[in-house]
Amino acid sequence: MIKEKSCGAIVYHIQNGEILYLILRHKAGHWAFSKGHVESNETEVETALREIKEETGLLVIIDHDFRLTNKYQPTRHSIKEIVYFIARSDTDKVIVQDTEIDSFCWCLYNEAIDLITYENDKKILMGADKHLKKQE
Repeated sequence: MIKEKSCGAIVYHIQNGEILYLILRHKAGHWAFSKGHVESNETEVETALREIKEETGLLVIIDHDFRLTNKYQPTRHSIKEIVYFIARSDTDKVIVQDTEIDSFCWCLYNEAIDLITYENDKKILMGADKHLKKQE
C-alpha cells in the first residue's frame, strides 16, 4: 500500500470584524483549501506554510492549537493523509499560482460551506470555524 501525506491550512482573514475564509478553485475543478505533498525532511507546519506561499503568495501565521486530519483511499493501492491547520493572513491580497489554481474567493462561513466541493473538507472547515469562534 502506497502512503501519501499532504499538509495545508484553512486560511482566514478578519475584515470588518468578520472571519473570511480563503477557498481555492483547483485546476482539477474542485473548491478546497491550500495544501500539498510533504517534501523531504519538512515538518507538517513547514509544508503547510510553503504550500500556502506557493499557491497564494500569502505569508500566514499558523495556529498550532488546531490540527485535523483527513484520511482517504484515492485508489485501491494508496492511502492519503491530509493534515490541516488554521492560518491567519493579515492581508487579503492573493496571487494565485496559475499552474495549480484557477481562482479564489474570500468567503463568509456559510458561503464557504456552500462552495467547498468535498464533504470531508466541509467537516474540516466546520472544525476550524468552531475553533476560531471559541477563541473570540
